[in-house]
Amino acid sequence: MYDFHSHILPNLDDGSHCVDESLNMLRESFRQGVTCIAATPHFYADHTSPDEFFEKRYLSWKEVAPLLDSDMPRIKLGAEVHYYEGLCCMDNLQKLCIESTNLLLLEMPILTWSTRMLDMLADLNGKQGVRILLAHFERYLPYQPKTTWDNLHQHGIVLQANAEYFTRRLTRRAAIKAMKNGEIYLLGSDCHNMNARKPNMVDAADIIKRKLGDCVLDSLNCQGWEAFNEMD
Repeated sequence: MYDFHSHILPNLDDGSHCVDESLNMLRESFRQGVTCIAATPHFYADHTSPDEFFEKRYLSWKEVAPLLDSDMPRIKLGAEVHYYEGLCCMDNLQKLCIESTNLLLLEMPILTWSTRMLDMLADLNGKQGVRILLAHFERYLPYQPKTTWDNLHQHGIVLQANAEYFTRRLTRRAAIKAMKNGEIYLLGSDCHNMNARKPNMVDAADIIKRKLGDCVLDSLNCQGWEAFNEMD
């Protein structure tokens, strides 16, 4: 399995608070069958510059890297980029993409998006070779008309769902329907710690397999493999 959204790097954001917690999260992810995971700490352009973010991410990565071993997944460095009006004008967007991919994991506001925001998404997708991967798209569903998703799909923007979308009873039926309709491109745990928001990819995978069969789960894993390896 491939995890495209996590907060496993220590002391960077609201995710892991120490190296030991990061290592435990990685071991648990691997135990669940995750072979490659994207480390995607929050990036807020109004809080820090890209260079400052990259420096902090590198220092955090340096704490973990020497301690990695064979019972942990490979790590691809990335970012969960928070939407802001000037994003289209940022140079070197590719540097914020998940390592070895052209995927920019983008977190949108939890509100009804304006036409201006949708136009920005369309303009941003493909700029500097970047492809938009909307983070935990299920969080936005109550605020958007169905036409929003059709519009984004037409522009080649793809959707990442959190494993919790499948594991929560209240949203499971909608998650299965979205997966069956081909709306979900990639999965992520969005794990932050080993308590309330721990790695949970295996639970989502079991539900997808049970409800939709091996072929759908295999197709999802194939998309994950292709995304992680397209630029290697």
